[in-house]
Amino acid sequence: MTIPLIASLTVAAAAMGGRYMIQAWQAFKARPVVPRVRRFYPGGFEQQMTKREASLILGVREHSPPDKIKEAHRRVMVANHPDSEGSHYLASKINEAKDMLAGKLRGGSSVF
Repeated sequence: MTIPLIASLTVAAAAMGGRYMIQAWQAFKARPVVPRVRRFYPGGFEQQMTKREASLILGVREHSPPDKIKEAHRRVMVANHPDSEGSHYLASKINEAKDMLAGKLRGGSSVF
């Protein structure tokens, strides 16, 4: 008499555990995708912009294709545009970084 009781309790516990695992998996899949925290360049700007600094400002590689550079420039400019409470200094540095990576500048400095 005790063997069927133990067997039924074991099956019930396994069913409840399986149900809990399925619900946990569905909740895990439904969670919003949170991007990883990106580390930003901690230092200030150099006197004369280099390709390395330009790539760090835009968040692309030094030898990225022009379309990636344009997309990165647009993304960073939208966040820092002077018309939307951004800084004129940062906007000039972002534009200078785009020009540097696009090959329009050989190494100059911004207006500021």
